[in-house]
Amino acid sequence: MIILNTETGQSHQVKIEAVVSGDFKKITKRRYFFDWKEEKDQELYKLRIVGTSDILGLVSCERIPEEWRVHIRLLTVSHENKGIDKKYENIAGDLITFISKIAVREYAELACVSLKPKGVTAQHYIDKYDMNITGATLSIEIIEILNLIKTYDHD
Repeated sequence: MIILNTETGQSHQVKIEAVVSGDFKKITKRRYFFDWKEEKDQELYKLRIVGTSDILGLVSCERIPEEWRVHIRLLTVSHENKGIDKKYENIAGDLITFISKIAVREYAELACVSLKPKGVTAQHYIDKYDMNITGATLSIEIIEILNLIKTYDHD
């Protein structure tokens, strides 16, 4: 997967891996908008540019096998990568795609990924990631998941 520098257009290969306890020293509420220590007992992943240690995005999820679903509990990009003046593009898309790939590995053609959006972000998820309204959550199933993987997974 890659992210794009919004100023130069240069692409950077990224790595998404599990958060380790030492990472919590760097994961501040000021930079990542939430107290991520509250998620430390969840399945938690970080995104960084290959060859660097700077965390650019975070996602926590829970697997719900009885519903063939992986639920995104929390998702964020670092402060400098949010909004119109962000430094890098595709961080959230890469993280959602990573979770989608977990869902496909676990549940194959029955895979589903869901999240409960915070306020005004709902329409963004619908427009950008083709998510569907499913009650209080948004979700994607196999067709949308495959489109997301095709769009964001350049490995």
